[in-house]
Amino acid sequence: MAAHRKPKQHPLNGRVALTLALAGAATATVFQGSGHAEPHRSPAQVKAEADRLYREAEEATEKYNGVKEEAKRTEEELDSLRDEAARRTARLNAARDALGSVASAQYRGGGLGPAARLALSSDPDAYLRGAALADRVGDRHATAVGAARSEVTELARLRAEAAGRLRDLTARQAELSRHKAAVQDRLAAAEKLLARLTAAERAAYDGAPSGTAARSATPQGAAPRGPAPRRAAVGAPNPRAAQAVAYAYGALGKPYVWGATGPSAFDCSGLTQAAWRSAGVSLPRTTYSQIDTGRRVSRSALAPGDLVFFYSGVSHVGLYIGDGRMIHAPRPGAPVRVAPIDEMPWAGATRVA
Repeated sequence: MAAHRKPKQHPLNGRVALTLALAGAATATVFQGSGHAEPHRSPAQVKAEADRLYREAEEATEKYNGVKEEAKRTEEELDSLRDEAARRTARLNAARDALGSVASAQYRGGGLGPAARLALSSDPDAYLRGAALADRVGDRHATAVGAARSEVTELARLRAEAAGRLRDLTARQAELSRHKAAVQDRLAAAEKLLARLTAAERAAYDGAPSGTAARSATPQGAAPRGPAPRRAAVGAPNPRAAQAVAYAYGALGKPYVWGATGPSAFDCSGLTQAAWRSAGVSLPRTTYSQIDTGRRVSRSALAPGDLVFFYSGVSHVGLYIGDGRMIHAPRPGAPVRVAPIDEMPWAGATRVA
């Protein structure tokens, strides 16, 4: 029986095994945690990454603006179709009522043929006059039937078109939600990054132009002032361009808010649209559409009032004011300001009027 006994375990073996297991688990946890830790970034890297996120947010903003305009037009078309369908329905109901009255009169008149009615009439002359009138009524009856049929056909077409517009509107609203979520996601990520900066570093980031424009001479935390609005007309090709530039000067210091078109806040294309609107010129809503407005001009031929565009995706726009400078709405946290046009990658320029 002794041969079947298990060897006696050393009293320390269990403790050692438990200690080793706990140590291994702790080591694994440390390595696992370090694998998910956010990498350390220098202030310059934080600013560069925040700039990238803000550019992506601006691209999503311009897409949002474009889809919002499309959704607005679709909704207006849908409302117009519904109004026309309501008018057609009212006309159809009136035609049906008229046809119902004729049918009731025919029913009350019985089924006697014309010869029998003439023979039984106490006043044949009156009957003949009535028969002639009935023929004319019959013609009108046929016309009413045709009109009713036409209304039914047109109403069905309007309802089908309205259903299609409703589907389009629903799709655009879903697309709006996607672009809005993308904007908010990028902005939140940028703010999370910038929270790592010291107060002085954040003030420098918000107060200075982005990217390569850090060398421009704008005091930290201060909105650029530029020349007085009355000088905006110098070099402008026409009074409307001068007025657009004057409006942009009046917007200096106002906050950037994505999707905003003034008068208290702007995004980049919202500012240029509002500036030219003040001059009586209607611009499209997005940078992608604004660059196709008017005629293209070279960088060397720029004049005050021209629209200047940046990045390969044409996702940013400013209003040229002369001397190699523009007024633009840069990004959240950076108000409308004067900046050099060489602070961002050049994409093109357009002269509106």
